[in-house]
Amino acid sequence: MATTLRLEKIDPGNFDAAVALKVRPEQEHLVAPVVKSLAEAYVHPEVAWPRLIFDGDRLVGFLMAFLDIDFAGDGTGTDIRSGLWRLNIAAGQQGRGYGRFAVQAVAAEIRRRGGTCLTACWHPGDDGPEAFYLGLGFRLTGEMSGDQRVGELELI
Repeated sequence: MATTLRLEKIDPGNFDAAVALKVRPEQEHLVAPVVKSLAEAYVHPEVAWPRLIFDGDRLVGFLMAFLDIDFAGDGTGTDIRSGLWRLNIAAGQQGRGYGRFAVQAVAAEIRRRGGTCLTACWHPGDDGPEAFYLGLGFRLTGEMSGDQRVGELELI
């Protein structure tokens, strides 16, 4: 049986499942829970792009992109970027290509909007997702966003 990966908007019918999605316990310090991401999407609707990841009828993850933000946050508008804000793959569902699918989906949305680069931030350390992002072709920029490393993926 072939799997069908797709993204869905969060709506009243899937909201409870979305906020119940949990990563593995040892990863909880690396990514905010979905409910926090949805609150941030509510506060920043002009830049947040939250989506659920389904494999057939099964919820397997959550992503949230940021689109055209002032990344430097200095108000000059000289550093506008788009990228992956959050990625939560459900405990027990990791290692099946869902994270790769999520990054590709965000890349496709950024390309659709005319972008050529996808930015992502992650917590450094052996228990963090750096190897995942580097394996997808991200390169470290040398920047930090708070306590997170910044990486970029050129969308050619």
